[in-house]
Amino acid sequence: MLELLSPAGSMEAVTAAVQNGADAVYLGYGDFNARRNAKNFTWDEAAAAVSYCHLRGCKVHLTLNTLLTDRELPGAAAVAAHASDIGVDAVIVQDLGVARMLRQTVPDLPIHGSTQMTIHSLDGVKACADLGITRVVLGRELSRDQIAYICQHSPIEIEVFGHGALCMCWSGQCFFSSVIGGRSGNRGLCAQPCRLKYGWGNQANEYPLSLKDLSMAGHLKELSEMGVACLKLEGRMKRPEYVAIVTGIYARAIKEGREPTPQEIEILAQAFSRQGFTDGYYMGQTGPDMFGTRQEEKEPRELFAQARSTYENGENRKEPVRLYALIEEGEPAQVAAEDHQGHVARVEGPVPEAARNVPLTREKVEGQLQRTGGTPYACEKATAKVGEGLSLPLSALNDLRRRCLEELSTQRQVLPQRRKEPFRPGVRYENPKLPPVFTVSLRTAAQFSDELLKLGPALLYLPADEAAANPDLVRRCQQAKVPLAVIMPRICTDKELPQLEQDLVALRNLGVTQALAGNLGSIRRASQLGFQVRGDFGLGAYNSQTMKELKRLGLISATASFELKLAQIRDLSKTIPTEFVAYGRLPLMIMENCIIHNHSGQHTCNNVNLLTDRKGERFPVVKAWGCRNEIYNSKKVFLADKFADWQRLGLWGARLMFTTENAAECVQVLERYLSQGRYQPNDYTRGLYYRDVE
Repeated sequence: MLELLSPAGSMEAVTAAVQNGADAVYLGYGDFNARRNAKNFTWDEAAAAVSYCHLRGCKVHLTLNTLLTDRELPGAAAVAAHASDIGVDAVIVQDLGVARMLRQTVPDLPIHGSTQMTIHSLDGVKACADLGITRVVLGRELSRDQIAYICQHSPIEIEVFGHGALCMCWSGQCFFSSVIGGRSGNRGLCAQPCRLKYGWGNQANEYPLSLKDLSMAGHLKELSEMGVACLKLEGRMKRPEYVAIVTGIYARAIKEGREPTPQEIEILAQAFSRQGFTDGYYMGQTGPDMFGTRQEEKEPRELFAQARSTYENGENRKEPVRLYALIEEGEPAQVAAEDHQGHVARVEGPVPEAARNVPLTREKVEGQLQRTGGTPYACEKATAKVGEGLSLPLSALNDLRRRCLEELSTQRQVLPQRRKEPFRPGVRYENPKLPPVFTVSLRTAAQFSDELLKLGPALLYLPADEAAANPDLVRRCQQAKVPLAVIMPRICTDKELPQLEQDLVALRNLGVTQALAGNLGSIRRASQLGFQVRGDFGLGAYNSQTMKELKRLGLISATASFELKLAQIRDLSKTIPTEFVAYGRLPLMIMENCIIHNHSGQHTCNNVNLLTDRKGERFPVVKAWGCRNEIYNSKKVFLADKFADWQRLGLWGARLMFTTENAAECVQVLERYLSQGRYQPNDYTRGLYYRDVE
């Protein structure tokens, strides 16, 4: 049966979820989770929440699912140690460095891979298994066939989202909020720019990035049959009444082996929706019907009042137990209780006396045992063995039952015995002294030129499909003695893998030996095909532990996250050669939904389309591999005149990332960075390298 995992942004939400049938809840405390604006928990509140949940047969998962700096890792290690001590059942992570830290400090605490890890293929799932992760939350963009294929072959548990808000961008790859406003979704403070107005002309008059909420109502049985272990409900920022309503509807449907009814779906919409719900990704039906916005409506007071009654008025959730009694002449009366988890509690009471009037019967004793009102238990079966002609006060029987259930509760809340080690960051590598070399990444073969090669970049990156379709470019690089590395797609599902593999094999046969990979799945696939792998920005290299983990995975270089300041990049321990993005339009979103086709009904993706925001900024929207869209920043990062600031950061490479530039512009930019020209963009930014990202 599907495990139902509910959100809990407060203790009241924990109660709402548990009393309405959640099998597990996920919550955050401290500053290291992807909903830092939620109320979250103090350490004592977290311990109370775990105790409350475990007593009622509900698990607790802790969210540590943000990218962390080196300075933050010791604090996160302390949170993880506390979580392990209080009995948290699993930790949800995004950061590879955090996963490494957890394996070192709390090796017995299960790790779950967050959807922020952008896991969307079997290769990615297997890579997570190799990292010691026991469960993975798949990307919400996957179809039913893709989920089924992964479940069929996965060595670890698979979790999918079942209800709640949908991000427009693949989770973990969205930089819109941080680049535009300094609030990072990868750091738990997304400002949700996707919910704002944009347009394709001079006016921002549409909502092309605002998706309806997801609802998997209608697919629960299918998900269970294909082997999905857990259904996750989104909403740690939502109020407890919402948690109660959504949890209750899905919990009843799963328990009863059915789908939510039309009436229940209407209740879900009343609780919260954006002009209805969508299952477009799951059904493989993307398009305009998936989009919607939140409408101003009156609060459903009666509905919320009913929801509050499910968790404010005593125990609505009852854990099944079996109770036993043994009452024999000359022996202390005994009562025992057993739950489905295998806990057994046993207590003794007074010795029964000979009956003067009406003797005690088995039926009477069993009836008293079943009276578990006011407790979190329901007696599913009572069994008593009672000797003849004996008497025992009902008050004594009630006391035995009460003490027995209290003992059972104590056992259910016993803290696990787990290993705990101090966090040891390990050796720090001294920064290299030489200034960085220049690497160049192209988006299309049209940006390639012999003039660019003559400038002698240390490495040239070219997308897999572009390189495979233009083998002459590979040969020209080889003749110019400029090493070429193939860029792996940022997203590649299992269905798309054969085409990619065909291109990669062809390039390998042409003598290409290096690949740039931005997710765990592509690292695994490129390595298996014999490429030396370099890490791209999509891996979130935010701290020195991640750098060490990438080295352990066999990477020969890494790209520092462009959400880091220059000083933070300097302080990274360069376990492997490290580069940073020194020029170019930063990627803001990569999307499964084609917003160009949604708007015009045509696939004009080969052109550069401009999305306009409320301030008149124009963001290029271009075609990404696999018929996806990618939104780039309106301004280019430009640092050629700041060379002194970044030449001594210990970097191996400074990447010039070309997106919308033509071949001539690519040459001009490289010349400027080589101090041979005067190029400067009309409108540029310093990126996030000089300002703090929340």
